[in-house]
Amino acid sequence: MTLLDLNPDQLLSTTRAVRKRLDFTRAVSEDAIRECVAMALQAPSGSNVVTMRFVVVRDAEKRRAIGDVYREVYAGYKASPHYAGARSGDAQSRVASSADHLGEHMGDAPVLVIGCTEGPDRASAKAALGNILPAMWSFMLAARARGLGTAWTSMHLAREREVADLLGIPYDTVAQAVLTPLAHTKGTDFRPAERPSPDSVIHWDTW
Repeated sequence: MTLLDLNPDQLLSTTRAVRKRLDFTRAVSEDAIRECVAMALQAPSGSNVVTMRFVVVRDAEKRRAIGDVYREVYAGYKASPHYAGARSGDAQSRVASSADHLGEHMGDAPVLVIGCTEGPDRASAKAALGNILPAMWSFMLAARARGLGTAWTSMHLAREREVADLLGIPYDTVAQAVLTPLAHTKGTDFRPAERPSPDSVIHWDTW
């Protein structure tokens, strides 16, 4: 795929969680997915051992089933005191509205990707989650560079075994970490988010 004209800092600062601007009407090519996974596999991994696995879900029935799980888990979150919409402020309201949209439409994305780690047993797989996390961020950066949108979620892990059964993921040896939709974006003009200044979070030499 043709890459967007973004320098490294622009790519890092504008790879956002995309929810309302995902285009559910356009297919995502296998080649684009392979390119993103190839970039993800360049991420650091402990002892240079590749335990990362990517479950790419294109089947409509399976996507709907995962979307149903996500919607139900999200509904529980929405009723909790931790729900972003329960906090005041325009920024929180925008985040809540965007998250609500994805909560209802996760299964409508043309592709869902679940980042996992594999090991000889479940404890080993979970111990290697530090491998899949940077790999999934690299996957998302690669997707952004190709005009594709993603959104980092892990809410489905409340029913991880159910999702494993839906997709034939061997629960005893594979730990899921991240679920993201993958779709072309409506426009590519994403902006950096508001964040604290570096000096407000740096502790020089001691806490």
